[in-house]
Amino acid sequence: MELQAVLMAAGGGSRMTDLTYNTPKAMLPVGNKPLIWYPLNLLERVGFEEVIIITTKEVQKMMSMDPKIKVEVKMKLDVVCIQEDGDMGTADALRHIQQKIKTDILVVSCDLITDVALHEVVDLFRAHNATLAMLMSKAHEFTETVPGQKGKKKTAEQRDFVGVDQSGQRLLFMANEADLEDGLSLRKSVIRKHPRMHIRTGLVDAHLYCLKKAVVDFLSENKSISSIRGELLPYLVRKQFSKTANNEKIKDDCEDQTQKKSSTGDEVFISSRDESLLQRAQELSCWNDHRGDMSEAYHGGKLRCYVHIMEQGLCCRVNTLAAYIEANRLPFLGRCKPAVHPSSAISERCQMGSDSIIGALCQVADKTSIKRSTIGNSTTVKEKVKIANSIIMHGVTIEEGCNIQGSVICSNAVIGRGADLKYCLVGSGQRIEPEGETLQLRL
Repeated sequence: MELQAVLMAAGGGSRMTDLTYNTPKAMLPVGNKPLIWYPLNLLERVGFEEVIIITTKEVQKMMSMDPKIKVEVKMKLDVVCIQEDGDMGTADALRHIQQKIKTDILVVSCDLITDVALHEVVDLFRAHNATLAMLMSKAHEFTETVPGQKGKKKTAEQRDFVGVDQSGQRLLFMANEADLEDGLSLRKSVIRKHPRMHIRTGLVDAHLYCLKKAVVDFLSENKSISSIRGELLPYLVRKQFSKTANNEKIKDDCEDQTQKKSSTGDEVFISSRDESLLQRAQELSCWNDHRGDMSEAYHGGKLRCYVHIMEQGLCCRVNTLAAYIEANRLPFLGRCKPAVHPSSAISERCQMGSDSIIGALCQVADKTSIKRSTIGNSTTVKEKVKIANSIIMHGVTIEEGCNIQGSVICSNAVIGRGADLKYCLVGSGQRIEPEGETLQLRL
């Protein structure tokens, strides 16, 4: 691959602290696989042979011991650890690994689960020699009841306003509702070049970006930018139609990169004569990227941002408790083979739905019922237990006679005999007393 893959896996999961108190977000089990396994699998399926993983020492240690990653991931993992207590944003993380970046990059978040045809984003990046190409999808409405909340609580996140051209691919405008105190205003420089713009809402940033190497070099010199999503992206989108010193710097770097091609390992430089011929050919070309005028392609802009919007298919960011629960209900999880790990001991008198998954080294006793649930590794389920619409993480013990519905039980918890749990979140290592009855609680 001509792109270097960078996987961001240092986030602490601040929006789902009930789950990440003892388990880093990257290692939370989804369908009995660590969350980070899904973007790794995505990259491996499209041909990447190496990925730079920016994470913490805790995640690195857990990855080195996880059987799914050790056995199923064949790529070379170049793990770069950062301080766990450091206030380092995603742009800071890119700046931290600048010396490792030799080409343009593909940045992916560890909490992304998607079946996107990745080449559609990469091809968009290549075809337009873009500075940025990103993935967005339609916002997903969560339908599952969240433990500890009454009813189906809707997220109160503020909307993003995304402006695209007639093709739906050129990214012209991006702003969050929180930043639009005085209303939505568009710059004249944008309107002059793109008189027709479609403003869209209801889109979610998948945190998957193709970026020019020049952008990483730019970050190394502009240390005030800390976040890719919150600061760098709006900056690049805005600067497409601005003539400032910083804009020229990125454009010059991009131009320098386009003059270097590396197919055999040797650098071939385009001479000034060849460059003038290429420019003349572009000027005489009957093709351009817009309609309604005869201006040159891209209106002469060297800094270009594009977006691929997934209208259909799976694209889920597991960054909230509601999203985590929904991810464990995704239809593709039901296609895991085998649904019951061969090392587990399941009683013949256990009623298990086809939409459930049981991990390795589990013990499930007589007269149990498991429906639409995920049972983690090394979990013990004793007699006469009913589990429905629940997520049971690793190492949990469920005593006889329990009824668990719509709940999340974190690792190493113990559910006492006869307990009745409905829409509860039980924290890691917690113990529910025998005959206990809890409704919509977080413990």
